[in-house]
Amino acid sequence: MSKRSRRPAAGMVRGSASDGSAPSRRRLLQGLACASVLPWIAGCGRRGGSDLPPAGTVGKAALLAPVSGPSASLGQLMQQAAGLGGNPVGPAAEVEVLDAGTTEESAVAAARAAVDGGARMLLGPLFSGQSRAVAEAVGRGVPVVSLSNDSAIAGGNLFVFGITPLQSARAVLGFAAARGLRRVAVVVPPGEFGARSAQAAQAVAPGLGLTLAPPIVAGSAVGLAGSLSAASGGALPDAVYLPVVGGPFEEIAQAVAGTGVQILGSDQWSAIEPQRNPALRGAWFAAPDPIRFEAFALAFEEQVAAEAGIVAGLAFDAVEMARLLGRIGQQDRDGLLREGGFDGVLGPYRFLPSGQCERALAVLNVAEGATTLIGSPSA
Repeated sequence: MSKRSRRPAAGMVRGSASDGSAPSRRRLLQGLACASVLPWIAGCGRRGGSDLPPAGTVGKAALLAPVSGPSASLGQLMQQAAGLGGNPVGPAAEVEVLDAGTTEESAVAAARAAVDGGARMLLGPLFSGQSRAVAEAVGRGVPVVSLSNDSAIAGGNLFVFGITPLQSARAVLGFAAARGLRRVAVVVPPGEFGARSAQAAQAVAPGLGLTLAPPIVAGSAVGLAGSLSAASGGALPDAVYLPVVGGPFEEIAQAVAGTGVQILGSDQWSAIEPQRNPALRGAWFAAPDPIRFEAFALAFEEQVAAEAGIVAGLAFDAVEMARLLGRIGQQDRDGLLREGGFDGVLGPYRFLPSGQCERALAVLNVAEGATTLIGSPSA
């Protein structure tokens, strides 16, 4: 899991591209920032309804967050999201927040304390190594819903809840295929996350009818146009997928923009305000539905006085899901696999027996000064 808190793109409007005079995101959606926001988001764990069942004593869950250590700022956001709307958290509440730190040892200690305290389901940790260690330590009888985005760790009692490269690739590449783009190249920087992102694109492309060129691993933009042509058989592809933000991203985006092909991006773009980068004008990227997320973000900022990111949204959705399952006596593997799935501020989702999570993501277009919703959320 990246240690950077990401927020679905600001400046979002629905419809066609902005002319640069679009209202700010807060002005556009100020109608959501009213007293009705918190009641609306309070039922997000439930699919097809707006209210959780009444509180009871059937189940208890624990959120394992890095409240101390190098990632304390993220852990504190997770803790604050867990209590949003006045929902109590603590040893006597439906959900308790425990400090998992950032090491495997600290996470395992927190998990064991949670289970000893009566927790039937663990939410988190945030990082993949910690999550594997926790799942092994507590045994198969305790479901662990990791907030990591590393789908490789899923299996057994370990479920991956973070937004994964596969979810982003399926959403944005599916949108591109539906609009007639057939030949796609993938450019990623060196590193594990780049490799996983490229593998995700390769996994979904055949089912979408796409021809995917061999991934290009680039540490800079030098010679990139030639590499794109060579990888695509001598002609430029219809689109280039840039799923990883960081490193030479801006340099590569500018080089790709110079070729005139369609640029595609992942949910990672939510962190960078892509509308501020001229090279990304007209690009399409996957993201949680920003209209849905905005109600949560505004409520979070109003109550906590801090900006909500995707990590906070994941924590909130996980806690609401656990509260729902606790109140109906299903804080177990079968409860997570309920046929109807769940609904959340990051969109609808459902867990699979493999431990993976299917999540509906939207597709946004980068305009001047704003991003526009051009593809409704789809799993």
